[in-house]
Amino acid sequence: MFTGIITDIGTIDHAEQRGDLHARIRCHYDMSGVAIGASIACSGACLTVTSKGDDWFTVDVSAETVSKTAANRWVQGKRLNLERALKIGDELGGHIVTGHVDGVGTVAAREAEGDSIRFTIAAPAALAPYIAAKGSITVDGVSLTVNSHADQSDGTVHFGLNIIPHTWEMTTLGELQPGDPVNLEIDVLARYLMRMNEAKSLSM
Repeated sequence: MFTGIITDIGTIDHAEQRGDLHARIRCHYDMSGVAIGASIACSGACLTVTSKGDDWFTVDVSAETVSKTAANRWVQGKRLNLERALKIGDELGGHIVTGHVDGVGTVAAREAEGDSIRFTIAAPAALAPYIAAKGSITVDGVSLTVNSHADQSDGTVHFGLNIIPHTWEMTTLGELQPGDPVNLEIDVLARYLMRMNEAKSLSM
């Protein structure tokens, strides 16, 4: 489990296909305190540390993960939002995040709003019923509050976010431009609601 509060930005400095995609990520963590087999959320995707050095760790990214996450996310030079797994007793500063990406959205618009950046994200129709104003959502691993939503005629939804200076300075969100894909994870309560609705429709 995670909270969506980013604690480092890592950079993929090597990536190669070995059946699954094998990536080495440079970071600023004290890797002496990170165990082999530990979970680290990488721009919203929970991955397992397979080896490590003083300032890097490696992960294997399955074909399933590659297919379900934003395009070109797992390439050399890409910067990733990093968060280590939640420990008992840690402050829950964001919301409960599983590190399982539910879908890929697209930045539909970006504009300055005061000192903040106002983003409009287009989310797929499958996620539209589970995105609500004042609800929580995870974008590229960052816990955020939905400020507004507008259902579209094709079943998709556009939702608004305000990114304050601290957030875009401490994450990769400030780099996003219209057209960029982003990893989305709906709130865990909405995930269970989704499953309940699926089960109900199958029984009817």
